[in-house]
Amino acid sequence: MNFRPALRFLGRLILLLAGTELAPAVCAALYGEWQDVGAFGWSAAITAVCGIALIVAGSSSGRIFRREGILIVVGGWVLASVFGALPYLLTGTFIHPIDALFESASGFTTTGASVMINIEAASRGILFWRSMTQWLGGMGIIVLFVALLPQLGPGARFLYKLEVPGPTAEALQPHIRDTAAMLWKIYLAFTAAETALLMLAGLDLYDALTHTFSTLSTGGFSPRNASIAAFDSPWVHLIIIAFMILAGANFSLFYGMRLRQRWNLLHDTEFRLYALILGATTLVVLIDLLRNGDYSNPLRALLDSSFQVVAIMTTTGFATTDFDAWPILSSLLLVMLMFVGGCAGSTAGSMKVMRMVIGIRYAMREVRLMFSPNTVLRIFIGGKPVPDSVVRSVAGFFILYLTIWAAGSFLLALGSPDLVTAATASAATLGNIGPGLEAVGPTQNYSFFSAGHKALMVLLMWLGRLEVYSIVAILTRAYWRA
Repeated sequence: MNFRPALRFLGRLILLLAGTELAPAVCAALYGEWQDVGAFGWSAAITAVCGIALIVAGSSSGRIFRREGILIVVGGWVLASVFGALPYLLTGTFIHPIDALFESASGFTTTGASVMINIEAASRGILFWRSMTQWLGGMGIIVLFVALLPQLGPGARFLYKLEVPGPTAEALQPHIRDTAAMLWKIYLAFTAAETALLMLAGLDLYDALTHTFSTLSTGGFSPRNASIAAFDSPWVHLIIIAFMILAGANFSLFYGMRLRQRWNLLHDTEFRLYALILGATTLVVLIDLLRNGDYSNPLRALLDSSFQVVAIMTTTGFATTDFDAWPILSSLLLVMLMFVGGCAGSTAGSMKVMRMVIGIRYAMREVRLMFSPNTVLRIFIGGKPVPDSVVRSVAGFFILYLTIWAAGSFLLALGSPDLVTAATASAATLGNIGPGLEAVGPTQNYSFFSAGHKALMVLLMWLGRLEVYSIVAILTRAYWRA
């Protein structure tokens, strides 16, 4: 293990984070929140000094390989969460450090779970930072780092593969740095487009930008207590639905569209299944809501059902209604969607549709091998064979993910008012979704949990965002050998 090059890269990453902390300071100044301007300035200064210290302690010699790559990715997300908590503490938004860390980690991991009791009581600057952390974490701070740093060399490919969610990380350009830069350009284009559309729909620049940050990152933080329900405009809801769907799709498909491969969305197996699940679940929820008399207006029922299905499956977690009060079938479907998530290569969390496709085809292959054991069968996705290493990785991921969810549910049940709260809180934090059911429903928050349980959920958020393997690997004895 070559620690010193890893420390140097982590230091440069922290310096980049210090620069981003100046953006909410500008926002606070525009709204006359001068005390917060100073707090953000101090946060940036402290973060910068620590970044410089890591650079000095590190070394520019040495190469980045797998062990160092894992350390950089895990360390980068942990340090981003820690230093991202400074503005919450220095502005007095939170008194207890664990609350600040929870909100910061929830932001960077795009979870959207909150311990803020009255969101609108917080300053504009801190709420801007809260949404901005999600935007930074959506495409990935490590991907941004790879895009901006040309001297990473062969280590860039390891960092990219560890950072981009999904069973495989597809390179769109021969050089990983160019791929990372292209992904961020697409992300920025979507950000500008959604912000403009929301402003045309009647939102001011602040609301449009903060909600765009949380939509494209599939994070779900809102500066409004009522979330998206605060805007009684079908156009706002429809715009956000459209961009949540885009954010939950594989960004490499949008790169293909940029190259005039306009039908690659419809030809992609994962995207077709993703769209099918969204459409079918929306239809079932709509019928269930109308059958139970929850809505008298079918169009409003369609809008709310489609919004909540998309928000939960893409792990955004926005709310236009209290879906915790919906019929049992609708609630059950939403809980099931928590374990599906969006597409590989998207900003969404949870297991990912691609893993579901590979897992189902792997299971069906095993069924066929029961009566034809000598047959050589390969798994194909989109006409291309899936390597056995990827299939094994998916199988292992399912086992680890469900085991961690069950363990998290058990530990949270020790301090939760009921089992549904514990199970959905574990699923919502591990899947980076945000709201669950019962005491952590869309109109509730996570503030009632003990400090120990909040720390556990921070770990679940990191595990979910880094897709389990990286953090589990760094906790094993084998990782620290050699």
